[in-house]
Amino acid sequence: MLPEENKMFSVKKLLRKNPKLLVIFGLLLLLFTATSLLQPSFRDPGTLTNTMRWIGLYGIISIGVAFVIITGGIDLSIGSLIALSGVMLPMLLKGDIFFSDPVPVPLAFGLVLLISLAIGLFHGVLVTKLGLQPFLVTLCGLFIYRGLARAAGNDQTQGFGGDFGGLKDALVKDKLFDFVPMSFVVLIIIGIITAIVLNKTVFGRYLLAVGHNEEAARFSGIKTDRVKIAAYMICSLLGGFAGMLFVLDTNGATPSSFGNFYELYAIAGAVLGGCSLRGGEGAIFGVICGAALVQVAEKAVFFLGVEEKSKFTVIGIFILIGVIADELFRRLSDRRSGAGGGGDPPGEAAESSSP
Repeated sequence: MLPEENKMFSVKKLLRKNPKLLVIFGLLLLLFTATSLLQPSFRDPGTLTNTMRWIGLYGIISIGVAFVIITGGIDLSIGSLIALSGVMLPMLLKGDIFFSDPVPVPLAFGLVLLISLAIGLFHGVLVTKLGLQPFLVTLCGLFIYRGLARAAGNDQTQGFGGDFGGLKDALVKDKLFDFVPMSFVVLIIIGIITAIVLNKTVFGRYLLAVGHNEEAARFSGIKTDRVKIAAYMICSLLGGFAGMLFVLDTNGATPSSFGNFYELYAIAGAVLGGCSLRGGEGAIFGVICGAALVQVAEKAVFFLGVEEKSKFTVIGIFILIGVIADELFRRLSDRRSGAGGGGDPPGEAAESSSP
């Protein structure tokens, strides 16, 4: 048996190491409890299952964006990438794109993921080798991939009809123990894998070091360009994968609207979950809590009877309050520690772990 302090997934240790997560987790519990008291149907099993379903889908893209934000970058193209992958999957499975015959499911998934990786590589190279701003690169991507999705799908809704029911059930619609949707299970699996990558590998420490101080990381021998390119590839890979899950969930994708604003949900989840837009900070558990907070807020607005036209205003205000509370808590923690962060900077951790 490993000692308690060395266990890989100790929530108590994680919260002690990163107290900002307490704010996010506390806000999530507070919002859920308050809404449940005001509207008891909010905690009905069907409502909880539906909320977890959306947390699973949006949580995946929040994790992807978190990798880029940790490096000090941003990715605004996720929503359009989701549209592109969501349009391509049913077309590949029906033989309407690239091939004249239907493509087997594994090959269709592989092609979409390969294209997503290529998009991430494209972003990373433009940011690192040409020195372009991530905001501008991914903003251009937002328009380019939306246009490609509309061109590929001939601006028509692409869907599965009544086919591929088993695939939809296996990845999205089935429920574990008749309660937990498969999309949430997929999120947990991805969360565990990415948490190991971020916290237990040299690459993860390099990632944090690059975001904390890229110049210092470069001088310590870290190949910063490779690390940043890998972060963009991970982000696009998860975005493409999530796009396929979204279209399986909805049974179809309209190229002009599918995935609209999803990048904002993803960024909000990552930032609320403790990822600093300055880079160098982030925890997967926090990102999942942040994504959950955004979705619970959206569902709470609906259950409390707020008009649809005011939904985004209320959600935006709530997210802003959460971000302000997180920043105030960070400043308070820095003041109490007297060391501007309470612990070794990520760059030092990465340098000490390098060969």
